[in-house]
Amino acid sequence: MKRLAAAWRRHPVLTGGFMLALGFTVLFAVRSIVFLVYWSDPAHHDRAFEDWMTPRYIARSWKLPDEVVLEALHLEQMPRRRTTLAEIATRQGVTVQQLEEDIARAALDYRAGYGAGRE
Repeated sequence: MKRLAAAWRRHPVLTGGFMLALGFTVLFAVRSIVFLVYWSDPAHHDRAFEDWMTPRYIARSWKLPDEVVLEALHLEQMPRRRTTLAEIATRQGVTVQQLEEDIARAALDYRAGYGAGRE
């Protein structure tokens, strides 16, 4: 602790920058570990669709490229904020069940093509 205090007195900007970088490193390491543990659990793979799910969550759960999910949902890009299936269905004037069917069909098509050697 004495060494840190001495470094702070001699080089406050450099020490502050180092501490900030160290903090961000720890933050992103913990975040990565949390995601790794969550997505490693088989219970989170190919989950049944629910209204609260976002396009990105569906893409991760079903191991689909973002483009496949976006095309199935008739979106041009991933929403910036956490837009749910229910919100997308309301905006498009369709039911959540219709969106779910579109995504499931797109997933089957993608997996059928991927299994045949398409990447």
